[in-house]
Amino acid sequence: MTLEEFLKHTAARKPLCGPEIGEFMNRMSDEARRITCQLNGSYHTPDEIRELLAQLTGQPIPATVRLFPPIYADFGKNIHLGEDVFINDCCHFQDHGGITLGDGCQIGHGVVFATLNHGLAPQDRKTTYPAPIVLGRNVWVGANATILQGVTIGDNAVVAAGAVVTKDVAANTVVGGVPARLIHVIETDDETQSK
Repeated sequence: MTLEEFLKHTAARKPLCGPEIGEFMNRMSDEARRITCQLNGSYHTPDEIRELLAQLTGQPIPATVRLFPPIYADFGKNIHLGEDVFINDCCHFQDHGGITLGDGCQIGHGVVFATLNHGLAPQDRKTTYPAPIVLGRNVWVGANATILQGVTIGDNAVVAAGAVVTKDVAANTVVGGVPARLIHVIETDDETQSK
């Protein structure tokens, strides 16, 4: 299996099972762990961090991206970062299903992005099901929040610290709790000017 074939498979949200997919996932996980161990193992300048992130993701990283290691990823090649993204330390990226962080996103300490879920029935428990996580522009995710598979978070939204986000979040809102629920609607400049 090639990376392109795997990414097409996960984009179609097909189950991840069978020896060919398992072998590919193991190989990619080993590569991701090698790169993250290098990234997390000693001090690196911001440019060196971006270079290691480029190796991890397999794509160029904008010069405006900032990351405070350590970072953990079990795949790496399905992480997409916009301009001016900040990722604080100890974040976990389970990115098989795809993780996109839009321009200006701010990610707090210890945030977990989980794009895979296991089958619920015992006989299906070893099969995983991918779905992407997409954050719009200027999303702020507080420390120790967890974003689950298939969730889209709209522009300018805020996820409170410790929240578990299981459903889509509308733009310009604040959510928090377990599971996360609407706490506040953010008044934008456009709305203020129209009143």
